[in-house]
Amino acid sequence: MEKQANSSHCFVCGVENPFGLHLKFYYSGPGEVTVNITVPEQYQGYPGILHGGIAAAILDETAGRAHIRSYPPRFMFTAKMEVRYRKNIPVGEPLKIIGKAGKSRGRTAESWAGIYNEDGTLLAEASVLLVDVPEPPDAAALESFGWQVYPDP
Repeated sequence: MEKQANSSHCFVCGVENPFGLHLKFYYSGPGEVTVNITVPEQYQGYPGILHGGIAAAILDETAGRAHIRSYPPRFMFTAKMEVRYRKNIPVGEPLKIIGKAGKSRGRTAESWAGIYNEDGTLLAEASVLLVDVPEPPDAAALESFGWQVYPDP
């Protein structure tokens, strides 16, 4: 699978953010991205359970990344997100997150993201309405926030 770019300091994907999740996204099909992660316990709410706000941040980022395929990338803001928490999301266990691009109309697009456990059970999902960033970043702006494909360790 082809790896997507990361930024330097984004909470979800920033490779240099000491408090971030450091997620690495991969294209897994047309309009689809996938990431695998074992979330550390410092992101729990209740003991052993991922904080719902952190789960929402993961779903938000994944849904938006389903529309990033071109260069320059299509950066979008989340205009609306509906999250459905189906089951507790564990920390310290492998998870698979999938994002799928939906309809795209002019400056807006729809997307969906889901968090699954190892057995393939859907734990949480989000339907997202996205809006294009008003002024897409140019090459200098992309470089300034470290937007590049970083090699895996």
